[in-house]
Amino acid sequence: MTVRPPRNFSQAGLAETGFNVLEYELMAERASALGRTGSTAEAALAALTKGESNGIGEAEHEKLVQAAADAVWALFIQREICGLRNGRDVVARYGIPNKVLVRLGAAPAPRPHL
Repeated sequence: MTVRPPRNFSQAGLAETGFNVLEYELMAERASALGRTGSTAEAALAALTKGESNGIGEAEHEKLVQAAADAVWALFIQREICGLRNGRDVVARYGIPNKVLVRLGAAPAPRPHL
């Protein structure tokens, strides 16, 4: 009895077609965007940590927390675009504080018009 490998494992399916080249470029762009959003989130979290250690005022602290929440939210969205659904590892790796996590996806309260 002989066993033949499935057709989808043959080398003919790996030829560089226009679709394969486009898919490669899209994957590269997704990875690049994930790196950029990760760097932005790291910078926002570092600014929050630095601001807290310097004893900034309440208004400035709120701005830093919201900026960190927005950056982390963008990171989670980009990860989902890349097919990465579990966010627990991101929370642990970046050390995202709970005060940032509770604001994920929430829009800031509208400011009253004076």
